Amino acid sequence: MRQLRYSVAASLDGYIAGPNGEFDWIPMDPDIDFAAMYAGFSGLVMGRRSYDVFVASGGVPGGMPLPVHVYSRTLTEGERNGITFARDAVTHVRGLKASGEDKPLWLWGGGDLFRQLATANLVDGVDVAIIPIVLGGGIHLMAPPGPRLPLRLGSQRVYPKTGTLFLEYEVVHPK
Repeated sequence: MRQLRYSVAASLDGYIAGPNGEFDWIPMDPDIDFAAMYAGFSGLVMGRRSYDVFVASGGVPGGMPLPVHVYSRTLTEGERNGITFARDAVTHVRGLKASGEDKPLWLWGGGDLFRQLATANLVDGVDVAIIPIVLGGGIHLMAPPGPRLPLRLGSQRVYPKTGTLFLEYEVVHPK
């Protein structure tokens, strides 16, 4: 079964965006190979707010290098501009995971969707780029209240130019 990995940047105090949704504190590290990162996934899943941030920051609907699935209770379901919109994230992601594809799905954002999919036991990995900043508030890595999610460290990398620490964890699923 295809994996779902939550791959995200977070501040040292556990926020994925500032109090107003800002992400200007995330440096673009020249040593991170974003093309290779995208190539390691078969599709992106994101919540509506993450999608809105993507579009507002100049992203073009349908312009992502991978199939995109957006989950929203307010947007109309269906496919538009190469993006699939659905209301029921749990059912839709469960279907995507069972599709037979080998490459994992990238849970691209955000904290609410992560909580929902983790609660449904659908998240297989958590990959966090810890950015050396304390924001003091903002959007949590996982929106509270969330489930307890035991993790096992798979690997770590340090990016000295920005001080970013990248941690890859496997979710320890109950037997």
